[in-house]
Amino acid sequence: MKMDFRAAMRHATKLAGAQNVIEATRAIQRSLLGREPADQATPESSRLSAPPTNVAGELEVFELAPHDAKIAGAQLHEILPERPRAPRIRMPLGEVLKVLRQADLPSLHRGPASFAKSRKGHSTPVPDGAIYLTRTFACEAGSRDYKIYVPSNVGTHKCSLIVMLHGCTQDPDDFAVGTGMNQLAEEHGFIVAYPKQSVNANQTACWNWFSLADQRRDAGEPSIIAGITRTIMVEFNIDARRVYVAGLSAGGAMAANMSATYPELYAATGIHSGLPHGAATDVISALSVMRSGSNAAAPALNKVRSKGADKRVRTIVFHGASDQTVHPSNSEVIFAEARADLTHPAQVTRHDGSTGGRAYTRRVIVDADGHPHAEHWVIEGLGHAWSGGNPDGSYTDQHGPDASREMLRFFTGIPD
Repeated sequence: MKMDFRAAMRHATKLAGAQNVIEATRAIQRSLLGREPADQATPESSRLSAPPTNVAGELEVFELAPHDAKIAGAQLHEILPERPRAPRIRMPLGEVLKVLRQADLPSLHRGPASFAKSRKGHSTPVPDGAIYLTRTFACEAGSRDYKIYVPSNVGTHKCSLIVMLHGCTQDPDDFAVGTGMNQLAEEHGFIVAYPKQSVNANQTACWNWFSLADQRRDAGEPSIIAGITRTIMVEFNIDARRVYVAGLSAGGAMAANMSATYPELYAATGIHSGLPHGAATDVISALSVMRSGSNAAAPALNKVRSKGADKRVRTIVFHGASDQTVHPSNSEVIFAEARADLTHPAQVTRHDGSTGGRAYTRRVIVDADGHPHAEHWVIEGLGHAWSGGNPDGSYTDQHGPDASREMLRFFTGIPD
């Protein structure tokens, strides 16, 4: 190599220790490529280009000699103690960058250099002054990572919180990009949280909404999500009257579980392409209710709701009429349950319209005070996707009503 590898790794370690992970990564990149030190390197603009690729367009893979690999292993272990040392290292440069960014260094979560990335690889910059944090919550039921978006315009006053639960095969960054909820938070000054399902808990990153153990209060995944919610409420001075939960598909079903098991914690729920609480008790019944909308499992779970809960969380439901993954009749059940919980005769109004080339039907139930208690949106031509979403995210449809904005309107529509 053209430069001393040991010296390069020492230099990278010092940079990372000073929370300058980007420069640390560049130092490692230059050493792996055998390039000259930083003071002789190429201009800033060219060093920000994509990692080198081979002729097939794949990331170039660097293989270190045993001696250099041993040094690299030791130095990377100093930067990231949780990474085990290895006698031989073989990884793409992009993976090196990913490893360094997982060191939980705050400088990577602030300002315009921070990004939320979708499964499709598209990134949304975090505005200057905003914060996008990665945290971990642990309790008796287990632990989950989660992300928090704090907009630049949040002051010292109490603000609202929306907990967003992603769908299967998604993650917080992908869901944030697809729903555009971070942009709305920047516009309106609320905080957004994105709990992340672990692949150890579900191989396809689905929330286990159908498992009996994960449909009960103070147990399983509901207790973890509730714990994340309460932790954020304390840390960021959240108004307890303005805490909401929403989700897509399996995340929508889990949002329904959360409103049923912790009705005192959430003021409103948004369920997109999801299923009602108690719709299934295992994988087989889950697949059945997803295909046919059968609600045969519900009676077995009628007693699962939180003890003494006498309130039903206000609920807004979105579903595509052409959804081939979760049968649209599931949204009808959610809406019917919301209507049945009202003690006075429910007043239902229907609105037909068209937005973005998609026709929709919107039904609204108001409570005794005239406030919307439940809304049900059925969008023609929409499949299993977030209505009005950003196509850079997975499971989104850019046509039709903007589900994110409509949920926000519904959540915050009741005056204090």
